[in-house]
Amino acid sequence: MLIPSRAADPGQPAHDRLYRSLRQQIMHGEIAPGQALTLRGLAKSYGVSMTPARESLRRLAAEGALTLSSSGRVSTPDLSNDRIEELATLRSLIETELASRALPRAHIALIERLQAINMANAEAAVKRDAVGYIRTNLEFHRTLYLRAQAPAMLAIAETVWLQLGPTMRALYSRLSRSEPPQHHRMIIAALKAGDEPALRLAIRTDVTQGLRHLAA
Repeated sequence: MLIPSRAADPGQPAHDRLYRSLRQQIMHGEIAPGQALTLRGLAKSYGVSMTPARESLRRLAAEGALTLSSSGRVSTPDLSNDRIEELATLRSLIETELASRALPRAHIALIERLQAINMANAEAAVKRDAVGYIRTNLEFHRTLYLRAQAPAMLAIAETVWLQLGPTMRALYSRLSRSEPPQHHRMIIAALKAGDEPALRLAIRTDVTQGLRHLAA
């Protein structure tokens, strides 16, 4: 059952409130790959009419967060290996560029903030909290990339995260380890050193390594 996000602003129009809440749930892996969504179910869960539910699904389908079959079934994407490889390549290209642009603005307060987020990410890994892990992982990357001051590029990166959300949940639920990957620490070390090649390598490795397990 879908649960409306507590972050939703009741003052927003119904379709926008539903869209933002559902978008967040998909991006954070709270909805499994291939899970069907219905207008009636969404409208009931969020206490809205069918019209805002339909508009929200339309917007999310346009972003690639949902798929629409020829029979009219709406569901989260169950990605093929080729699609996973394509999205991993996009992450590598876009996010290394965002990190490079953020590097000159990586002041000590940003680095301290990233360290704090990484601690929360590690705690989620220890607890085997897949949704918490994905949420803090994306927060880590978004916090860094905001310093790039490249909103169009960041919007593209977020669309890729959105399409990968349910699949990433499947990956983290499958892995048996409870240790977070070491690449965030490598990213922080490169930021401290002002080392752009090391930063690009750490970002590239971080955003592609996990996805390789899915496409294997």
